[in-house]
Amino acid sequence: MAVFDHGEYQRWLAQAEHTLASARRDAEAGDFAWACFKAQQAGEYAVKALLRGFGKPAYGHAIRRLLQEVAALALEVPEGVVAAGQLLDRHYVPTRHPDAYPEGSPHEYYDARAAEEATSAAHQIVGWTQSAE
Repeated sequence: MAVFDHGEYQRWLAQAEHTLASARRDAEAGDFAWACFKAQQAGEYAVKALLRGFGKPAYGHAIRRLLQEVAALALEVPEGVVAAGQLLDRHYVPTRHPDAYPEGSPHEYYDARAAEEATSAAHQIVGWTQSAE
């Protein structure tokens, strides 16, 4: 494997941590759909931090696929992290697009439980990324 680029890793990880903190603030304020979307973004940024640290391109928004790219580097990705990524991937589009639902707006479909699940999943991915470095 190539030399690990700690600067690039830290740059992306800092954004993941900041976005996760913002997701938690949104959840506390009752903005549950945005909390779920930001949790997805935090998870995505964390996995991209790891990939970019290894000098690999990290494109797209599907955490599940990004984790497959990490696994291709011969890094073990725990099942729980994969499950957290899959949970978060479900929040990428419908949290923001009214036409993702047959009626109403996204904010009507999200609650505190969904926000807690999403922020916990993002926390799991960020923590794993920090330990996998």
